[in-house]
Parts: sequence; C-alpha cells; structure tokens
Amino acid sequence: MACYGLYLPGLNQMRVRFVQRRPVSTTTCTFLAWLLADFATQGKRALLLIWDNASWHISHEVRTWIRSYNRRVKQEGGCRLIICRLPIKSPWLNPIEPKWVHGKRAVVEPARLLSTFELMERICAYYHCQFTEPIAQLDC
Repeated sequence: MACYGLYLPGLNQMRVRFVQRRPVSTTTCTFLAWLLADFATQGKRALLLIWDNASWHISHEVRTWIRSYNRRVKQEGGCRLIICRLPIKSPWLNPIEPKWVHGKRAVVEPARLLSTFELMERICAYYHCQFTEPIAQLDC
C-alpha cells in the first residue's frame, strides 16, 4: 500500500489518498486530478506543488498529463497546477517530509503488523483527514 499526500502549511492540513500497490505515474495523475477537482470546487485558481524527484513525479506520462491539464484549464477554467521541483536529494526542503516522518512513527506498532484498513484508519486519524476510497490501480 502507498499513501499519496498533500500538505497545506497555511491551513496545517493534510489531504491523503491511498493506493493498494506502489505509486506509479497513472495513479499520480489520478491523485492530481482528484486534488485539482476539489480545489476547483472551492474556487481556487492555482495549486503550487513542491515536489521531489520521485520517478512517479517526473515521468513523461505525468509531465504530459500536467501540460494537457493546464492547457484545458486555461481554456475552460479551473484550478491550474504549478510544479516547483526540489533539487535532487534534498528532502529536507519539502515541507511534507517532517509530517511523513512523524506520522509514520505515530501510527505503527513495533510488536505487530497492522492490517491495511487499520493502517489507513490510523493515518487518517493522525492527520485529521477524511478517509476517501483508495485509488484503483490498473493491472499492467
């Protein structure tokens, strides 16, 4: 299981979404579409996303999706996506990293493995966010 997340420092909020397997480009695009639709309904005009260089962030598929999405939003309206890439190997510059570290430590139990549902429940409780159905990942 993987957890996609967005940290909103000004509001001290997290938005999380789970996927049953590892993060891949297609799932990243689905996560971004979910976030941007939510922001558009709130009347937000742009989302500035600070991103590391994970392969599922910098893939050709994701970059193409972002360009296409922003072109469509420019014509039809909605919430644009602006990506700020971090320098390679500098996770301390990303404001979400300390949130992930503390969250991981807070939800695990050293004595036993948690079930997937229990882990998702604990993560949502820790970050005070609403549980949303996991993103379906297509078999490749």
